[in-house]
Amino acid sequence: MHSVVSYSASLGSLGLMKLFGVSWTWSFAASFGIYLGSGGWRFIRIVLKTAPRDLFGLVLLLRVKLAVWRNQREDNTIPKIFQETVQRHPDKVALIYEGVDQKWTFRELDEYSNAVGNFLREQGYGPGDVIALFMESRPEFVGLWLGMAKVGVEGALLNFNLRRDALTHCLSVSGAKAIIFGAEMSDALLEVNGILGMKVRRFCTGNWDPSKDTFDIEHLDPLLNAASKYPPPVPLAIGFMDRLFYIYTSGTTGMPKAAIVVHSRYYRMAVFAYYGFQMRHEDIIYDCLPLYHSAGNIVGVGQCLLHGLTVVIKKKFSASRFWDDCVKYNCTIVQYIGEICRYLLNQPVRQSESMHRVRLAIGNGLRPSIWETFTTRFRIKQMAEFYGATECNCAIANLDGKVGACGFNSRIFPQVYPIRLLKVNEDTLELIRGRNGLCIPCKPGESGQLVGRINQQDPLRRFDGYANESATSKKIAFNVFKKGDSAYLSGDVLVMDELGYMYFKDRSGDTFRWRGENVSTTEVEGCLSQLLNMTDVAVYGVEVPGVEGKAGMAAIADPENKINPELFYQNLLKVLPSYARPVFLRILPVVDTTSTFKIQKTRLRKEGFDLHQTRDRLYFLDSKLGKYIPLDKQVYNTILAGNYHL
Repeated sequence: MHSVVSYSASLGSLGLMKLFGVSWTWSFAASFGIYLGSGGWRFIRIVLKTAPRDLFGLVLLLRVKLAVWRNQREDNTIPKIFQETVQRHPDKVALIYEGVDQKWTFRELDEYSNAVGNFLREQGYGPGDVIALFMESRPEFVGLWLGMAKVGVEGALLNFNLRRDALTHCLSVSGAKAIIFGAEMSDALLEVNGILGMKVRRFCTGNWDPSKDTFDIEHLDPLLNAASKYPPPVPLAIGFMDRLFYIYTSGTTGMPKAAIVVHSRYYRMAVFAYYGFQMRHEDIIYDCLPLYHSAGNIVGVGQCLLHGLTVVIKKKFSASRFWDDCVKYNCTIVQYIGEICRYLLNQPVRQSESMHRVRLAIGNGLRPSIWETFTTRFRIKQMAEFYGATECNCAIANLDGKVGACGFNSRIFPQVYPIRLLKVNEDTLELIRGRNGLCIPCKPGESGQLVGRINQQDPLRRFDGYANESATSKKIAFNVFKKGDSAYLSGDVLVMDELGYMYFKDRSGDTFRWRGENVSTTEVEGCLSQLLNMTDVAVYGVEVPGVEGKAGMAAIADPENKINPELFYQNLLKVLPSYARPVFLRILPVVDTTSTFKIQKTRLRKEGFDLHQTRDRLYFLDSKLGKYIPLDKQVYNTILAGNYHL
């Protein structure tokens, strides 16, 4: 805005000087001087530094919009687009499954999914029905949900780590009429078998053991072998904007939510990654992420289904096998999420890490503190970092490799992509509104919640929400940019620099206030982890009776009891301000994480520094002594009595 005002003022002076008979040359020179003197030079600097990036981003956006528009006009679905891929190269390898070196060609994947579709159709399943998938990552997982989609059946992609209440909850909210589970999940399913009732049919795939429970479980594999491998009839009711499947949130707080993924959302997420990071048809992707997750199943497998790339599917991530596998399968692209990069850095140097052909690593959650160390050690030319939840409409991407950034928004043409960082209450993270009732945009350097304007007619701007309508409504704000509009609330706090690069700062609830300062748990975790040689660390705020704000507490994984609290504190003095140093330490064998390596803090926050709820080693920072001391009963009672200075 300041640059626009400066520009207007310089134009005004240009007109006045011409009016008084001054030549155009001198008028322009004087006006340009006024523009620069009033701060306009900053805008020129921004244009010069960001124009190539923004131009590439604009071309990318137009390219994706055109591709989406074409598929929307033809009312395509993911199975229809996949059929075009199969026709281009039926005998090319589509999926490789590590371990048994199982290779599926595009023709084989197509025929398997046809068998799935034909069998389900014969059983009476069709458009609008939901069938849950509960199995570890392998090619059959892709073939099963793809086959469902061919006849309009929606898949509920369950996290294979779910058990008991969480598993029952996820099945319930999806409204699944049947569940297809891998034989490896038999024990987990039998734990909830009685709760499911007789209305939910159970199909088992894999090495089925009929001795466990046979009366209500059907072995799927022979049924699929007997089914037709010709394409099933295409349901006319299913199109580009209809539901494809459900992907569940990680559940770092509360029960997981079932995010709705429509065909258009799957398509644009995969296409953005393909064009944005300049993937190639001959690329081979190493996908070690779970296939019930959008990163593994859309960003990764989506390149196979839509663009014909070969994808190596891993049963689970292995830090010790990662680079050996990349060399073995000639991978050119790897995927990461959460803490994978840190786990790899923590591995001893091996020969394979310098022999691979990987040029691109794509994912999110790479901490700025290890960014350059990772790229240097493993010789990765491009880190394709992006930000965007499965359900969000405000995804951003780091297209030019800016260290630490998860994406950008143009400072020159910010209206092209209607996302914003908005000011929030520092304690509650609620949006702050001005006198006009609208939200207040952040200036460069100010932290704010990322939101995206909703337009349900635009596949790139729509918000499809969750299976639960109440959960959907909580993620929508009204009267945000202008009266009558609506926007998706990411719940995440980011900060944007002067050039428009955005940096992840905090997830909702991951900031606490101490000594009048806001403490970013993400930043402290990154600092402590680096200090402790990439150890798992969870940082959170805990309430202390009679004390304002929340005191910092760090749960540190130390299975071998190597941490020396006194030495640790001396190192903390060098890297963290006083208000950010954890007041409490909890030393435990392992820190709880989700299957995608997100730290789980719910239990840790609840237990706090209560001696009665844990047997882990606890320490308290005695500010007078200037060191961490063991938190025994005497110290604990003294803190509760308010006799310690915090």
